[in-house]
Amino acid sequence: MTSFQRARSDEQREVRRRAILDTAAAMLAEMSVAQVSLNELSRRVGLAKSNVLRYFESREAVLFELANAKSREWLDDLDATLAVAIDADAPPSERGDQLARALATSLADHPVLCDLISSQAAVLERNVSREAAAKYKQDSIGHVTRLAELVRQRVPELGERDALRFTAAFMLTAGAMWTHSHPTAAVIAAYEADPSLAVWRLDFTKSLCEMSEVVISGLLARQSR
Repeated sequence: MTSFQRARSDEQREVRRRAILDTAAAMLAEMSVAQVSLNELSRRVGLAKSNVLRYFESREAVLFELANAKSREWLDDLDATLAVAIDADAPPSERGDQLARALATSLADHPVLCDLISSQAAVLERNVSREAAAKYKQDSIGHVTRLAELVRQRVPELGERDALRFTAAFMLTAGAMWTHSHPTAAVIAAYEADPSLAVWRLDFTKSLCEMSEVVISGLLARQSR
């Protein structure tokens, strides 16, 4: 909650926008994207719903901007993470596996971002204007391009095109893996009651790493031909 009742300056308006985003992030540490309501967000930030809508056109618009902010945070730390995780003198196949493991592990450390990525197409894009959707897509292109460049720096054998292809596959797989690795209570109960169903119980980091290793290995093999 901010210390002023009405935001009168650009600085105060930015403080209020930041408070709304920080509150949404705190909610996502407690609940899934689907459970975040505009009413509860307004209550926690200490504003009427109509006031929140002065800053963001919808709940989804809040989450779009939060997704962009969380993506920037992840990418800001990723270069240093990859520098430590990847042996620059290793052969391409080994560096590819190291890259896959480092990306999966790093992304898993950002659960709010993972939840937002997994909800993008099915939830976040359902109640936004054309302008808000376009801005989010433009920002997403920037994030993917930046990630692809980090990938290409560590495994230059991929080339620019395949670095982008790997990055796109990684992000799409991450969204799907996050959803399937966080099942509902009913599904968890079914797994526990019938051990034969355990094959469907996925570990996010392990599964994302394995799929990413397959993709990057395939792309490197194609390059070698």
